[in-house]
Amino acid sequence: MRFLTGLAMLAAAVFGVAALALMPWWALLALALAFVAWMVFSRRGSQAWSVTWVGLSTLPQRLGSSSVVVVGIAGVVGVLVALLAMGEGFQATLKQTGSDDTAIVMRAGAQAELNSVLDHDSATLIAQAPGVLKDKDGRPIASPELVVVASLPKKSSGLDANVEIRGVGPGAWALRPQVKIVAGRAFNRGLREMIAGKGAREQFAGLDIGSTLRLNNQTWTVVGAFDSGDAHDSELWADADVVAATYRRGSSVTSVTARLTGAGAFDAFKAALASDPRLKVDAQTTRAYYTAQSAGLAKLIRILGTTVGAIMAIGAIFGALNTMYAAVSARAREIATLRAIGFRGLPVVVSVLLETMLLALAGGVLGAAIAWLIFDNYTVSTLGANFSQVVFGFKVSPALLWNGLKWALAMGFVGGLFPALRAARLPVSAALREL
Repeated sequence: MRFLTGLAMLAAAVFGVAALALMPWWALLALALAFVAWMVFSRRGSQAWSVTWVGLSTLPQRLGSSSVVVVGIAGVVGVLVALLAMGEGFQATLKQTGSDDTAIVMRAGAQAELNSVLDHDSATLIAQAPGVLKDKDGRPIASPELVVVASLPKKSSGLDANVEIRGVGPGAWALRPQVKIVAGRAFNRGLREMIAGKGAREQFAGLDIGSTLRLNNQTWTVVGAFDSGDAHDSELWADADVVAATYRRGSSVTSVTARLTGAGAFDAFKAALASDPRLKVDAQTTRAYYTAQSAGLAKLIRILGTTVGAIMAIGAIFGALNTMYAAVSARAREIATLRAIGFRGLPVVVSVLLETMLLALAGGVLGAAIAWLIFDNYTVSTLGANFSQVVFGFKVSPALLWNGLKWALAMGFVGGLFPALRAARLPVSAALREL
């Protein structure tokens, strides 16, 4: 019998956690309103509120033990939200780099630009393909680009890290109108001059305007800074032909990025490239390309965040269990007295469970607020698909905060369920004999 009771309690706990995890905000709000209506308009609901109020009024006397629940759950929610915000920020930065009306073309089978090589003739054919938008002078808005990686010292540690150098063609500015020079000037074509992205300047030393860099035994001058608001902020830009000469790449490039006449032109553009026997290339919209680049790391961060959060949650649940078991034991005579004068088991269960979930909610709000205040837009860098540092900001979104609060409520539910059921089953006569 005890085994079946324990199994039923475990099933109730699992069902409650699953329901909270899957429930959208509007369903949880509707459930909360229905619960409030039950407490206001029903006799047992009124009894449950009376018992809950008595328990809440004794919180100042149990401040130390109650704070264990609040602080423990705040820690879980804060860490969970912060870790997931890192993945959200990285993914958002790469996603906003691309669009549906621009396409990137690389060698067939290449997964990233560093793995791709296109010769000059292929780059010219790609730029002239059907569907590529032309400027007012009739020239295709396309940029043959060469991506290489160099090592520069990071400001934070002084240790070398990879930074991406993007050699761009003349069409790069029309292709990416969001790129704005914010200091200095643009590089001159044919010279060893480069401009640094805002994120790269924040993370790497030696990128002040007028500074010189030694790259592959050649001296380069930083002449300007740009801001694109996306992953290109992590890069250094220069003339593609000069980058190719410096790194002995001949006339080859790693990719060609083109602006299409519209999002609907991509299929025809891709089909034209596939049907040309002179080309062995793959084409993607830039949105699809950068989304794929972010998917692996974002998934890894989500798994890591969920695993760490789950481990911490187990500790927080045990803290809540100990606290509420102690609270039930301390209030045993009080609960027994209420049972003796006509209070049923349901109000007692609801009161203990509600008290625990309110403490958990307070912890969840505290943890979410701390994560938002400290980590929202906090800038870091990590290794991207091209083995270079991608600078991005944490993104503490409303969806993440909501998920953190649901975790808090789930922990409160599990932490309060078993002490609540124990309180309801407490023998009245035995409890009244306790001193």
